[in-house]
Amino acid sequence: MQKIYPYLTYAGAIPFVFCAICLLIGVTQIPVFGAVEQILSIYALVISTFLAGAHWGQHLNFDKGPFDLLLPISSNVMAVLLWIGLLVLDFKALMIMFVAAFLSLLIIDDRLFRADLISRHYFQTRVIVSTIVIVALIISGIFS
Repeated sequence: MQKIYPYLTYAGAIPFVFCAICLLIGVTQIPVFGAVEQILSIYALVISTFLAGAHWGQHLNFDKGPFDLLLPISSNVMAVLLWIGLLVLDFKALMIMFVAAFLSLLIIDDRLFRADLISRHYFQTRVIVSTIVIVALIISGIFS
């Protein structure tokens, strides 16, 4: 799996970039799939909660320490807050919330990396892909 995860991680950024480009050029609907804003909002929710869930899963492999309580609580709080955000926020505010979520997830990964709990390669991949995703979310929020 170590050989395939970077490819899957980069591939996961493609819908973010695609939606940002659509909104940038004024495409608001995609046949069969629907409104670009809705597609992006739901995909961002899925990916951000997936990453939060990965943090929850990582805590199971750690000895008692500062992450033992932080990871399961933060992952659940993030998932619930993002879901509520999807239900009640307008698109621009939701994009801001997702940017904050991806930054928060990256900060947690940075702390895990500094504690030598995740590999340098995994962390570097997360930094690059998170940057791509955050830029795509910002563009989407501006051009929606």
